[in-house]
Amino acid sequence: MVIVFGSINLDLVSSVERFPSPGETLTGSSFATYPGGKGANQALAAARAGAEVRLFGAVGRDVFAERALELLAAGNVDLSGVARVDAATGCATILVDSRGENCIVVAAGANACVDAASIPDGALTRDNVVVLQQEVPAAANEALIRRARQNGARILLNAAPARAIDVDLLRAVDVLIVNEEEAAALAAMHSWPSAAAAFAAAANRSGTPIVIVTLGDKGALCEIDGAIHHVGAPPVDVVDTTGAGDAFVGALAAALDGGSPLQHAPKRAVAAGSLACTTRGAQPSLPHDKAIAALLPSVTIRRV
Repeated sequence: MVIVFGSINLDLVSSVERFPSPGETLTGSSFATYPGGKGANQALAAARAGAEVRLFGAVGRDVFAERALELLAAGNVDLSGVARVDAATGCATILVDSRGENCIVVAAGANACVDAASIPDGALTRDNVVVLQQEVPAAANEALIRRARQNGARILLNAAPARAIDVDLLRAVDVLIVNEEEAAALAAMHSWPSAAAAFAAAANRSGTPIVIVTLGDKGALCEIDGAIHHVGAPPVDVVDTTGAGDAFVGALAAALDGGSPLQHAPKRAVAAGSLACTTRGAQPSLPHDKAIAALLPSVTIRRV
């Protein structure tokens, strides 16, 4: 099973020709609301990629809560670990430009109230993959990582958005996933090189067994067993990159939970991330297992 601990949001998405400058007002071409939040997105991504998934997080008692959870419920994600709290449901304001690139502002709301202690020890076994991100308080993540390590669960940390992480905590993680900006931020904190391949090697030498740096339309670099591999992304028609990273993480977690070899799991993740760019909205764009399998032959992997 994949156990996801993380954020649950409602995304407010506006399409614009370009991003505004400070103080500038632009006219958007469209507006829509979508369920989102890195925790929720990655939970649904893993479920659509074929895993049994349980999500732990928090939403408010407001009108946004049901909308934020509806696709998760429809996608057979176990929501029994989602608490209702006296705070607003988390909300993300997203701008998507004509190239499909995005910029995002997140208001944490109920996500600041998540409780790692609500996850029972029975969910943190060696048979499960525990997935975390960084849209919830750092102390909650740290407490869960420590418990998961003690109980023998496999731990996947998507260190997004970037914030300070102690090296000892990184050593407790089995898989670290960052994009290039997050890699550079972590590199600056720990005096590591910031270039993707050099960062992955440095983090691996510091004690994290598997380090993956996502590269957008160039795929991903993976440090596995002391060797760097490049996983090339297939060409797709990009509509909206929102959710691509979460699709990658969820598909990777599902592949690892399903017993895929380490060299194969990142290929499935890159296929999922690529497919997520072809549809608007974070959760609506998350691909199903059959679509991932169909694109898989177009994904390349080579040792660097």
